[in-house]
Amino acid sequence: MIYSDLKTLSRALHEKRISSVELARLFLDRVTRLNPELNAFITVDEEKTIAAAKAADQRLAAGSAGMLTGIPLAEKDLFCAEGWLTTCGSKMLQNFVSPYDAAVVTKLEREAGMVSLGKVNMDEFAMGSSNETSWFGAVKNPWDKTCVPGGSSGGSAAAVAAYLAPVATGTDSGGSIRQPAAFCGLSGIKPTYGIVSRYGMVAFASSLDQGGVIAHSAEDCALVLSAMAGFDERDSTSLERPAEDYSRLLGQPLDGLKIGLPKEFFGEGANAEVVSAVLLVVEEYKRLGAKIVDVALPNSHLSVPVYYVIAPAEASSNLSRFDGLRYGYRAPDCNDLSEAYTKSRAEGFGAEVKRRIMIGTYVLSHGYYDAYYLKAQRVRRLIADDFRKAFRECDVILGPTSPTTAFNIGERTSDLVALYLSDIYTIAVNLAGLPGLSIPSGFDGQGLPIGLQLIGNYFDEARLLNVAHLYQQATDWHTRRPQGF
Repeated sequence: MIYSDLKTLSRALHEKRISSVELARLFLDRVTRLNPELNAFITVDEEKTIAAAKAADQRLAAGSAGMLTGIPLAEKDLFCAEGWLTTCGSKMLQNFVSPYDAAVVTKLEREAGMVSLGKVNMDEFAMGSSNETSWFGAVKNPWDKTCVPGGSSGGSAAAVAAYLAPVATGTDSGGSIRQPAAFCGLSGIKPTYGIVSRYGMVAFASSLDQGGVIAHSAEDCALVLSAMAGFDERDSTSLERPAEDYSRLLGQPLDGLKIGLPKEFFGEGANAEVVSAVLLVVEEYKRLGAKIVDVALPNSHLSVPVYYVIAPAEASSNLSRFDGLRYGYRAPDCNDLSEAYTKSRAEGFGAEVKRRIMIGTYVLSHGYYDAYYLKAQRVRRLIADDFRKAFRECDVILGPTSPTTAFNIGERTSDLVALYLSDIYTIAVNLAGLPGLSIPSGFDGQGLPIGLQLIGNYFDEARLLNVAHLYQQATDWHTRRPQGF
């Protein structure tokens, strides 16, 4: 049962072949047995989980249950959930219990009736590409426990890949859903910016952050995204659009679909095995009726430097609220207000968070704002314009999710440029606010998953998910399981 897709689980629950409580206990047992070797979960509260499962069973018995009612999920630990620890992977919030629910938690758990198994590990305040910056320790990749699972949603990806949960929420500021999905052999979608409310989602870079889903298949992603998306007046960046069923196009043929291949995604820096696997997918899409066209994204190589100006700038502003006074970690034995600020932030934040705060403060400072931040915003517009031009020639853009497969834990902690470049194909999507999806497309010679990225035009998630779904119907990469799990 734990290896089933969401439709199968839903059918079993509605047909009373298993109860939500029984299903939750199956996954909780796996978390108890397997999490110590993966470090995917930060917080598990069996009492809360079983109480939610009992409420789901009552809805199922009353005939008022929806398709997702009673299905377990793992929540990334920067979504506030009432009564749960919400740590953001940081010492700064290691004891913070949220007094309210994030919009995503309300939609998935309170409205759709899904059952939280707990909060999963992440890079501290979502700053990282490997899930090694967490105060709670690195997460291990189920495919090879000496490798990283990707970041920042590495706990979400590891939990789903090891079947500790059938689906997980994640957030994506520069690839933090898609890259872990690629490294762990999963499907992960970052929707158009503004589709999913950021209310109650602890902010890293407000103009880039977007909630999404990590699951085993594009179909599962579509089902959960349909429940979690929607307008929220509490979020000023939320888009007022009618509700969508993102699974509505699944199964439609691809005849006439134009898939664009940007040459910038297949050049120097991309691993040969990754490129080879992606090009094999292109051949499969041709067989499915799609037409392949060449497109150009000439400014995409600037996405990493632009990101590492804009994201730290926004982070330095957002994280200023963690001052050691109102909530979060407070350093002991401080003699005055200034010392309380400096010691609490110095002790409460990790090295990567402090690095980005300092960079962000610098680029926003007097005399440097125009030279760095304003210039980065102008280049951001050029990157978005490149995508607009490309979508005049094609319907979907295809390329690798990451230049390589998962790398070893500790391998890039002393080479930050190499670490940052692992997101070189994903960051531009966030800068433009577009939807992006990663799906499995094979394995390298070491048996590690290879990810394929599909990028759609604004609000084109349903078509994007169908393009991924049809490929998954023709292949079995997304059904492979890591050995031992």
